[in-house]
Amino acid sequence: MKSPAALKAGIESALGPHFAAQLTFRERPPLRFVSSGVEELDALTGGLPRGAITDLFGPASSGRTSLLLSIFAAATARSEVCALVDANDAFDPESAAAAGVDLSRLLWVRCGGNPEHALKAADLLVQAGGFGFIALDLCEVRPAIVRRIPLTTWFRLHRAIENTPAVLVVLEREATVQSCASLMLEMKQETTAWSGAPGCSLLLRGARMGIGTRKPVRSETAAFEARALG
Repeated sequence: MKSPAALKAGIESALGPHFAAQLTFRERPPLRFVSSGVEELDALTGGLPRGAITDLFGPASSGRTSLLLSIFAAATARSEVCALVDANDAFDPESAAAAGVDLSRLLWVRCGGNPEHALKAADLLVQAGGFGFIALDLCEVRPAIVRRIPLTTWFRLHRAIENTPAVLVVLEREATVQSCASLMLEMKQETTAWSGAPGCSLLLRGARMGIGTRKPVRSETAAFEARALG
């Protein structure tokens, strides 16, 4: 891969002196990372990148919500102000509080099942500033609808957040942010733990979740456990 200096020299040579004199190259500063609140994930990725989009995706019961609550709990414990843009009003404040989230530091934006409103709300929150962590939850939106979100929408969010200290996490069933995401995490359920006698009603006590990185591409995976509250 060519260095930035070699790339610039090649472009200047191709364009000629008139255009080359007007060229300016800006190298993006290296990403800064902050703890996700899950040690296993931090060991795999270094944490979550600030000023960038993290794409968190996986099927139902893959641990997306448990991981989100861990992230919120860690962020609010650092006294950061957080925001959740909830496309389908699926957030449960009681479960969040039981998981350690300081609800006084969390803005909950309910979008009533309108993904277009959710995207606009996320855009406004990013541009407003003051938030350390913003989550856009599209998990309950049908994948066919999410796939129709134009790439320009994700690119606009990418450009809006890159000069801020905020973390933007997009939660979905399928990966759609693609090239506009600096970190892509795929969630999978590995095992579940139940209690109760065979033939009777069983109670879910917890589950072991796997996390793999799609971007940057790595062969390693991490795992964490989600336990039933109460």
